[in-house]
Amino acid sequence: MRIEVDIRAQRLRLYGDEGGLLREYPVSTATNGCGERTGSGCTPRGRHIVRAKIGAGLPSGAVLRGRRWTGEIWTPELHAREPGRDWILSRILWLSGCEPGRNRLHGVDTFRRYIYLHGTPYTDALGTPQSKGCVRLRNEDVIELFELVPPRTEVELHE
Repeated sequence: MRIEVDIRAQRLRLYGDEGGLLREYPVSTATNGCGERTGSGCTPRGRHIVRAKIGAGLPSGAVLRGRRWTGEIWTPELHAREPGRDWILSRILWLSGCEPGRNRLHGVDTFRRYIYLHGTPYTDALGTPQSKGCVRLRNEDVIELFELVPPRTEVELHE
């Protein structure tokens, strides 16, 4: 299996072992566009792998902070109490770059930047760049993707 994130189209595609398209989901990548530098708030490009899968078995809408479940489930009321929060929900597929100097090590390290594929409450924004660097998906989509892909799945992010 492999994942392709088309940043220009704001789409994530999952391909099977034989190369056929298995799933396609709308996503939201970074408001700041593409870029690999630490602190840029951009979505990194290039070859990556799923280095860690976090959130197995959690309910849809589970709020994750620091890669741990807070015990909360996202609601509009919870959101209203913390309107500026970057909500990371349901599951995390934590990415690690595979290209030294481009998206790995030396100020461009995707893993150390905490770049994830994760669930979001901002479903109306899917299809437009609205994130702080990560790739946001509907909760049901990230849960399905999480179940389908093993650790070390290849992920290509491109414009």
